[in-house]
Parts: sequence; C-alpha cells; structure tokens
Amino acid sequence: MGYIEDTRKSMQDFLAPELRAIAARLDSVEALVEANERRAEERSKDAEARTQQRFTEVERRFTETERRSEQRHSETLNAIASLSNYQVVLERLARLESKQNVSAA
Repeated sequence: MGYIEDTRKSMQDFLAPELRAIAARLDSVEALVEANERRAEERSKDAEARTQQRFTEVERRFTETERRSEQRHSETLNAIASLSNYQVVLERLARLESKQNVSAA
C-alpha cells in the first residue's frame, strides 16, 4: 500500500497545482469571452438603434415626398380644370364675336 499512497501523493502534489493553474486560466478566458459578448451585444444594440433611426428618417422623407407629390398632382388637376374652363370661355367669346361680325355685316 505504500507504493499506491506514494504514487497518489506525488500525483496530487504535481496535478493539484497544475489543475489550479488551468482553472485560473480557464476563468480568465471565460471572463474575456463574457466581456467580448457584452461588447458585441452593445455594438449590436447601437447598430440596431442607428439603423432604426435611419429607417425612420427615410420613412419621414418618403411621407413628405408623397405629400408633396399629391399636392402637385392636385395643383396640376386644378390647372387642367381651369384650362378647360378657359377653353369654354374662349369658345363662347368666339361665338359672340362671330355673331357680332354677322350682324355688323
């Protein structure tokens, strides 16, 4: 039994400090990984916020452009309608002038 005890003691004397060193290194690696994960998550949230802000701005611009387009469309239709009324007035004026020319002759 002395040989087994000696072997066990020498393994513990050798392995225990090595295992503690490995555990300490593993803890530091885990801490680094967690820190990197936190930074990556923060960057992701920042990027998402910036992207959302940009999409909101683009949406606002599209809405404004659509509003202006509808306004210009209405103005164009009103101008066309007034030209139509102008054409009617010109036709009536031409008839009146032709009646005047006929009665003057």
